[in-house]
Amino acid sequence: MVLEHDLDVVYKQILETSIIEQLAKTKNITSRQAMDIYYKSRLSEQIQSGQYGIENLDYKYLADDLIENESELFAGVK
Repeated sequence: MVLEHDLDVVYKQILETSIIEQLAKTKNITSRQAMDIYYKSRLSEQIQSGQYGIENLDYKYLADDLIENESELFAGVK
């Protein structure tokens, strides 16, 4: 039997992967750079904590929001 918590964990992992891939594609950076930026962001913390139900939003919207609102994380990247 699959527990609801396990499904939430898998869903968050897929969401994070999608956001990281979108960041890499949009900003033309490596996946490693995108991963570093994502895990330093407030967005990462909000998704992990389930804060505001933000994990239910579309990954493209979340990636764009991170780029727009946390641009300081991209300083010095390529």
